[in-house]
Amino acid sequence: MIDYGNCLCFFANGFEEIEALTPVDVLRRAGLKVEMVSITSEDVVIGAHGVSLTCDSLFEDCDFSDALLLLLPGGMPGADNLSKHEGLNELLLKQDANKKKIAAICAAPMALGKLGLLKGRKATCYPGFESFLAGAQLVNAPVVEDAHITTGNGPGAAMAFSLALVHELVGEAKMQELIKGMGVKL
Repeated sequence: MIDYGNCLCFFANGFEEIEALTPVDVLRRAGLKVEMVSITSEDVVIGAHGVSLTCDSLFEDCDFSDALLLLLPGGMPGADNLSKHEGLNELLLKQDANKKKIAAICAAPMALGKLGLLKGRKATCYPGFESFLAGAQLVNAPVVEDAHITTGNGPGAAMAFSLALVHELVGEAKMQELIKGMGVKL
């Protein structure tokens, strides 16, 4: 395990399973420490398609001081639940102010849009959620990177989104190693 800091993936009931577990898995394969954090009062959260997942920790028990990446999976109502969590909103604002990495996929960029974090930035999201990305320059692409914020457009982009994060956090060589090792065809 490489000590780059902590990657934190936030879970709320109704999360999209592919968009949450693919980045967690891929980032861990890249040697990054990834903590799965429940924003609910329970460590078990239920995905949009009924998959139960036990998180590593509860939001209120976490130390966010070494947060390398804050990751928001989509899914409904999961993304909406994330966007309404006051503690997570404060954390996202602080992470942005410090120009540290933030990533959101599918419906989850709405949480960033509601906080004004996408104003003047290129971003993508799941079709139909564009109105939540106030001030963003919308791009019709699977993955969009703009400075320290990465967005993805849906479940089908989960692998490309995850590999983009590896590229940004660990580098091209590790990303290529994972592509080869996992037999990824992009």
